[in-house]
Amino acid sequence: MLKSHPIFEHRRIFAPGPTPVPEEVLGELARAPLHHRTKEFIGLFDRVRQRLQFVFQTTQPTYLLSSSGTGAMETCIVNLFSTGDEILVLNAGKFGERWEKIGTCYGMKVHSLKFEWGQAADPEGVRGFLRAHGNIRGVFFQASETSTGVAHPVEAIAKVVRAESDALVIVDAITALGVSDLPLDRWDLDAVVSGSQKAFMLPPGLAFLALSARAHDRRKIAGVPRFYFDLNAEDRALAGGESAWTPAVGLIMALDRVLAGMEAAGLPAIFAHHKRLAEGTRRGVSAMGLELFAKKNPSDAVTAIHVPAGVEGKKIVSHLRDTFGITIAGGQDQWKGKMFRLAHLGFFDSLDMLTVLGAVEMTLKALGHPIHLGKGVAAAQTFFLEENT
Repeated sequence: MLKSHPIFEHRRIFAPGPTPVPEEVLGELARAPLHHRTKEFIGLFDRVRQRLQFVFQTTQPTYLLSSSGTGAMETCIVNLFSTGDEILVLNAGKFGERWEKIGTCYGMKVHSLKFEWGQAADPEGVRGFLRAHGNIRGVFFQASETSTGVAHPVEAIAKVVRAESDALVIVDAITALGVSDLPLDRWDLDAVVSGSQKAFMLPPGLAFLALSARAHDRRKIAGVPRFYFDLNAEDRALAGGESAWTPAVGLIMALDRVLAGMEAAGLPAIFAHHKRLAEGTRRGVSAMGLELFAKKNPSDAVTAIHVPAGVEGKKIVSHLRDTFGITIAGGQDQWKGKMFRLAHLGFFDSLDMLTVLGAVEMTLKALGHPIHLGKGVAAAQTFFLEENT
């Protein structure tokens, strides 16, 4: 297959982070940065934190950390728990494992309730575990497990935890916040974390965190040593409108632009947009004769797909990259080479999804897979047309 000449090549990202950045946001990133101890930046910083409350759907204060989303995950561990505390991790993929690794690193007694990759966590399984283990101090899980394309039933799990224990409900929403409904206050969640390079349409470098009043009370007795991710230091700085450490000024300036747009659109419209792109993508993939990895509870952030028999999964990823300039994500750990993932969170529209579906069809054809060109694209087109009428 003839590759485009470099002067015509348009590189496209369809991986679940980093995601594409809108031109107007890139323009904000190109501006000269403000000094972070000036009145101008302090005013912007306060406005951004208030706008984040809108996305988290909370009246509680929000925190911005200059790190990837994993920094916010670690912040939850070190500020809310003590060495030796028993915690429960719902492990259904690569990022469930990350909660385990962070908890173990800080001396927690980590219990792992494992679910098959591609399956959502079962609230009744959580109930049974909590009844058998009365000392659990926190329950950790993903809203959207990026490695498998599964959405966990966050509200149902939170209700079970509330009914069966006094454990904190800690949610990694790094690929869920700004994609699907996740109201911290209404669902009685205790900690929700996210990151800039997903639905917030920014480069990597910022992490976001919001805590419940119950979690803030737990902070008073937390006993893990901490420095950079110490929320007490952040609170002292925030009392004067500043951050504890030098923040990622340019990213925060651009975030203000993104959040203004999200406020103008409204959360229901944002959630409907992502659901529409996800469903169109899933219909296109199924029409190609490919098997979805998450058969139930699929995430609206990313679609995971089984590699068809007779095709080498890594070649799907490399062919899309080298021939079309398209970056997607492959499988992880035991599913490496056996699955690939297409993202549709953040700065994407229906034409973007038609583009990647068409490129996947041509790639599979080039790799010798018997596929009817255009069938997947047509199914997605039909869905998008129906949704517009």
